[in-house]
Amino acid sequence: MTPPEIHAFFARLSAANPAPVTELAYGNGYQLLVAVVLSAQATDVGVNKATRRLFELVHTPAQMLELGEEGLKAHIRTIGLFNSKAKNVIALSHRLVAEFGGEVPDSRDVLETLPGVGRKTANVVVNVLFGQETCAVDTHVFRLANRTGLAPGKTPLAVENGIMKRVKAPWRRDAHHWLILHGRYVCTARSPKCGECAVADLCQFRGKALAAG
Repeated sequence: MTPPEIHAFFARLSAANPAPVTELAYGNGYQLLVAVVLSAQATDVGVNKATRRLFELVHTPAQMLELGEEGLKAHIRTIGLFNSKAKNVIALSHRLVAEFGGEVPDSRDVLETLPGVGRKTANVVVNVLFGQETCAVDTHVFRLANRTGLAPGKTPLAVENGIMKRVKAPWRRDAHHWLILHGRYVCTARSPKCGECAVADLCQFRGKALAAG
């Protein structure tokens, strides 16, 4: 995509959804961090279902430590990889209490040192909580960046760097939210709804005509 096409791409997505937000349910920064860690290789719907009762009981890392690993597992058994995720959530909660006064750090680099927190998770947290201009590349963002020609790349980091370089203000901060939602509901992996797509004419997807038909 050319710079004018990229501007038009996000202008249209913004017009349809001016204030995109994560679909993960949370009440504070700590709960968001936990929810994003749990969402790896799981759907937001599944995570929200599992955390609905959990987040009624647990609002802080100290409360999570009181609940304990086995108590946490009882709430998240429906989520894939729940054993390792429970271990990581307890371990990161220990770190938050011991080193950060129970608060979520506002540094991506620091967040990435926490158990179970990779670059994607850290990007989500600093973007949503602290308004930082980051791009969390999940499967939807990776697919759309390559399929549309927005920011092609062979790795998530390459796509992230491409988006951060090519997408300008005022779109950069919310770019990954628009891409995630568009990929989740319109530009789906197997059956993209090109005939319903507001940005189809800007997209370089070779199968566009067939999908639109």
